Amino acid sequence: MAKATDDAAQTTCEWTVSGMDCASCATKIKDAVGRLPGVSGVELGVMSERLKVTLDEGVTPRTKVEGTVKALGFGIDARVSKAANRPDGEGSCGHDHGEDDHDHGHNHSHDHSPAKAADAGHGSPGHMHDDPADRGKRWWQTAKGRLVIGTALLLGLAYAAELLLPEGIGAWAFVAACLIGLAPVARRAFAALRMGQPFTIESLMTVAAIGALFINAAEEAAIVVFLFAVGEVLEGVAANKARDGIRALAGLVPRSAMLEVDGQAREVPAESLSIGQIVLVRPGDRVPADGEIVEGISGVDDSPVTGESVPVTKGPGDAVFAGSINAEAALRIRVAKAAEDNTISRIIRLVEEAEEARAPTERFIDRFSRWYMPAICTVAALVVLVPPLGFGAAWDTWVYRGLALLLIGCPCALVISVPASIASALSTGARRGLLMKGGAVIEAAAHVQQVAFDKTGTLTHGRPVITDIVPLGDETEASALAVAAAVEAGSSHPLAQAVLARAAGMGITALAATGAKAIIGKGVEAVVAGTPAWVTSPRHAVEAGALDAAGAARATALEAEGKTVAVVFREGRTLGLIALRDEPRADAADAMRQLKAMGVGAVILTGDNPRTAAAIANSLGMEFRAEMLPEDKLREIRAMAAKGGVMMIGDGINDAPALKQASVGVAMGSGTDVALETADAAILRDRVTDVPATLRLARATMVNIRQNVTLALGLKAVFLVTSVLGLTGLWIAILADTGATVLVTLNALRLLRFNPDREA
Repeated sequence: MAKATDDAAQTTCEWTVSGMDCASCATKIKDAVGRLPGVSGVELGVMSERLKVTLDEGVTPRTKVEGTVKALGFGIDARVSKAANRPDGEGSCGHDHGEDDHDHGHNHSHDHSPAKAADAGHGSPGHMHDDPADRGKRWWQTAKGRLVIGTALLLGLAYAAELLLPEGIGAWAFVAACLIGLAPVARRAFAALRMGQPFTIESLMTVAAIGALFINAAEEAAIVVFLFAVGEVLEGVAANKARDGIRALAGLVPRSAMLEVDGQAREVPAESLSIGQIVLVRPGDRVPADGEIVEGISGVDDSPVTGESVPVTKGPGDAVFAGSINAEAALRIRVAKAAEDNTISRIIRLVEEAEEARAPTERFIDRFSRWYMPAICTVAALVVLVPPLGFGAAWDTWVYRGLALLLIGCPCALVISVPASIASALSTGARRGLLMKGGAVIEAAAHVQQVAFDKTGTLTHGRPVITDIVPLGDETEASALAVAAAVEAGSSHPLAQAVLARAAGMGITALAATGAKAIIGKGVEAVVAGTPAWVTSPRHAVEAGALDAAGAARATALEAEGKTVAVVFREGRTLGLIALRDEPRADAADAMRQLKAMGVGAVILTGDNPRTAAAIANSLGMEFRAEMLPEDKLREIRAMAAKGGVMMIGDGINDAPALKQASVGVAMGSGTDVALETADAAILRDRVTDVPATLRLARATMVNIRQNVTLALGLKAVFLVTSVLGLTGLWIAILADTGATVLVTLNALRLLRFNPDREA
């Protein structure tokens, strides 16, 4: 493949490709487009219908890419440019300056080697692929539907001719019906052949139908063409049903917003909103952008975004998400994120990109299908040639059986079995605030045997409050709190926020501080009023010689009550102890019960002291490891992983090493950038019970995949044998092929109705 030498000439272009019914359709497009000079980084998702390429337009123009896709029988349409909110030329393109990877550390491998041309599967050429304008129409209004109706009419006329016209004319009517219905299939088969893709269902259909005509099986040939068209419609309907969940997400954000300008509200497109603008959201309206409430108090229904069914009362300072519903009173909201970066857009982008992170099972199926199709063609050729040449059998009989084998051999159902299930699971999870980044994550989650939880903000609310301030020596509560607030100023850590909130509540002004920095796993230090000051754990304070035996005993007593203790001290002087408590989430105990019922172990990994950790762990019936630095958590995760799959639940920042080391790293957070973009999965509702729900969804998906693979291979095996033995013919062969594809797709669609919250 030619590679552009001038990086400035590289552009990243995106299109919407319609008409893909299975994973191998995407494979054929990726292979054909990837062969073009000046093209690299081809990404294409069946369910998202998104084609993304890195293109050197000086070598290959965008129109060449579009022409290649259209020649394969698919529809291609410009994808709306996020930045400009309009189609950008033939496709949405922008210069690639290396900043638009959206990789986030994932290792997506895109194989565009020539070997991909031999990928078996439902070859795209010959499909009556729908046009984007067909979306939302009834099946009979689409291009595929019109082909079914046309072939049905031709078949009906052929039967009428056979009954009403002189003998012999009816046979020619079936020949005509076959050839007319086969013409578009053959045209696309030849287009695929020119692109180096000989093993497609369209090629096999063309060979089988024409072969049947030569052995005087015109009636069966016409029936096969008709059944093929019916199968295409059914596959298209099933595939579009699977995409509905993703398409529904895009419809959550309103198209317009009430923008305030000089005290007056006027309606503008929601996509045109800029950060910092103020919008008015009336009762019953959807929030048009991620933002922060600046005026008003109302119940906000976040269920479209997080799946949380109970409206939450929100007021000034609270964050709201695009797509949420304002249930009660008018709100004025300051826009915090542009349209392309709001929570809904990021979820859609993650679901789209998740298709590239394929499950190991799916990769195995792809490798298997590469040699399966050529092998079947070889077997079919042997069936045709060996009995007549070696044993003097009738040519007509064995040619017929060989043609039936060709139709049976297409592994359409097999290659769609895994991605259809994965797409349905991703859609189901996204609707409930459970995001998993692709099939690889789902498969890993299904094999999890242990779950490790960070404590603060995960098992607890992450909003600790100060319960005790114990001044030491000649200090006062106010002096200790003033220094602590100075050290913690500017920090977003929950403990810091609790200190600052208490200082503000007591009317204490924080002292001036500079040079604040975190001591990883121990505390914070800063220069306050010209001298160093620290807020650390009792353990670190003892090691630093800042806490005497009496102070340590007092800290131990507070910790025994399940509180977290921080020591405030300067050089040579201890100011006091600050005790805080963060209560467990209401559903944490139920989540642990569910995990235990599923045979999954649970442990707390926390940097907090052992007594506080024990108080939380004992109330939840869990094991715990306390006073752990980030490297300690990493080491513990490695040890757990040696015993089986392990899932780590954390906040996505402090626990980043452990999250990456775990089989599945899960970030909890209501739509934060970290929750959506750091870990392998994210739980948006801040519910601990969503952890077992995620595992249930992953396990149900793998069961569904195994059912699909068994169904696809089982039907193939049965009909391969019956075709060789002459028990089934051509029309049964094509019915078995398309029927199996439809069955596995419909089985995968059952996951759209799966409720992961329901215990088995």
